[in-house]
Amino acid sequence: MTPAPRDLAPTPAQTVGPYYGHALPVPGGGEIAPTGHPEAITVHGCVYDGHGEPVPDALLEFWQARPDGSRAGAPGSWRRDPATGGHLGRDGIGFTGFGRVPTGADGHWSVRTLPPPPSAPYLAVCLFARGLPRHLFTRAYVEGLVADGELKALAGERGETLLARRDSGREGLFRFDLHLQGEKETVFLDFGAA
Repeated sequence: MTPAPRDLAPTPAQTVGPYYGHALPVPGGGEIAPTGHPEAITVHGCVYDGHGEPVPDALLEFWQARPDGSRAGAPGSWRRDPATGGHLGRDGIGFTGFGRVPTGADGHWSVRTLPPPPSAPYLAVCLFARGLPRHLFTRAYVEGLVADGELKALAGERGETLLARRDSGREGLFRFDLHLQGEKETVFLDFGAA
């Protein structure tokens, strides 16, 4: 006999991951800038949970405007071999404006891109991680490109969590860690319907 609905135990809530980690990452997903471009920068960091532990199975997507301010990118990320149908990776020539990278076992990720324009001095970030009922949106504003006071105007005292800071004084290297909860929680943006 089938139990009545009231006799069934509740099921756990669905989350956004880690089921996405097998098919969505692509080779070269973090290579947004053309190969060998002299102005390329690297933005990297770690994803941390509420206890400060690295999240080893997160997925991050990045979008940004071209250095000239336009929003048009090249479709170089999704090239396929016409004979085998296998993924060929990026063409290494065009600026795509889009990247997708998984975190490693230590929660680390990185992308190599071109500096965003002063009119939009950030990389838009979408984060998928285990335990999240929905993906999260934030921005990584590149130090030296964002106007003074812009982050404070955007998110108050917590605006500093949106800053990708110069790392170790090395030219073209920026650090942007994401904290899902806790005292250092990154400011996440709400793009819900009004």
